[in-house]
Amino acid sequence: MNSSQPKTSLFSAYFRLMRLDKPIGIYLLLWPTLWALFLAADGVPRIDLFIIFTLGVVLMRSAGCVINDYADRKIDKLVERTKSRPITSGEVLATDALKLFFALIVSAFILVLFTNTLTIQLALVAVFLATLYPFTKRWTNLPQFVLGLAFAMSVPMAFAATNNFVPVSAWYLFAATVVWTIIYDTMYAMADREEDLKIGVKSTAILFAKYDKLIIGSLQIALLLIFFKISKIFNLTIFYDISMILSAFLMIYHQFLIKNRKKTVCFRAFLHNNYIGMVIFIGIALSVTL
Repeated sequence: MNSSQPKTSLFSAYFRLMRLDKPIGIYLLLWPTLWALFLAADGVPRIDLFIIFTLGVVLMRSAGCVINDYADRKIDKLVERTKSRPITSGEVLATDALKLFFALIVSAFILVLFTNTLTIQLALVAVFLATLYPFTKRWTNLPQFVLGLAFAMSVPMAFAATNNFVPVSAWYLFAATVVWTIIYDTMYAMADREEDLKIGVKSTAILFAKYDKLIIGSLQIALLLIFFKISKIFNLTIFYDISMILSAFLMIYHQFLIKNRKKTVCFRAFLHNNYIGMVIFIGIALSVTL
């Protein structure tokens, strides 16, 4: 990197490398975390845990973006949507990106040290999965499943931090997060499918092929069934029932968006999944606090 490069430009490069200019990933990771925190507390979570997990989401999502761009630094230049990312464009050196990744991981781990031993142990698993995910695109068509596991680790961590154990009921939330992640990240991958096929990057969008919409629809039904099970397990109220109905309509809308498999519209469907996480959180929060 040119040492004469202005500091503001360097700040911008790191800001974009952590994808802080595109916070959708933070939202998609934050919603399941909040679902778990509120259900684990059976009401409003402790303020210290709320702060720890919210900051942890920002740090871990940022770290995930950095390691993803490091892993993809040689192929991002081949994809129109990613060729201007800071590492592949030369704005940030690969070695500097790794330093930033480790700094973010250490910062997130320091936050977890204020919880308990079980949460720390689960955090180590979360870090492993988040680091592994970008490299799975080379050897499996199920990287979205690995991403789902990484995102879902916030659920048992929230229960462990709140109650010092993880009940069986928490794993239904874990499963919901995994399934939801596969759904929206497959929509994301549909936008890149043609280019991914050319450069050899694997994804569920490639695996599902012409059955992509059908499989996504099946996963959406499965997600709604899991949401329904969560309602029964945690004795949630009509507020949550309304949120499930709204989620079902959102899923129908997403099917409408991806029906022609247009790149920009598939990406819009991915972004719009944020509202599913939001309405489910509102339903949970109102159910456990009112």
